[in-house]
Amino acid sequence: MKTAKVAELKNGLSGYLAHVKAGGRVMVFDRDRPIAQIVPVPPSDRRSPDTHRLQRLERKGLIRRGKGGMARWLRTHRPVRGATGVLKALLDERKAGW
Repeated sequence: MKTAKVAELKNGLSGYLAHVKAGGRVMVFDRDRPIAQIVPVPPSDRRSPDTHRLQRLERKGLIRRGKGGMARWLRTHRPVRGATGVLKALLDERKAGW
C-alpha cells in the first residue's frame, strides 16, 4: 500500500490513480494522521449507470437487449428495397388529409 500526504497526492494525483487502477491502494495522511484511503472500485460496480437502468427495464419486460452480431448480419444481408412505395403511400395519404 502506498502512502501520500495531501500535498503529495495533489501534485501526483495521476500517478496515484494509475496505481489504484492497477489494483493498489493509497493511504492519505494529513499532518501524519491517516484521513482517507483510496481503493479500486470492485469490477461489479464499474458498469455505467445506463447498464443498471437497462437491467431494470429488461427485468420489467419493457425491453429486450440484443445479443450482438449485428455488424456481421449487415455484411451478409442486403438492405430492404421497395420501402419507397410505403413512403409514397404515406405522403399521398397526408396530402389527401387523412
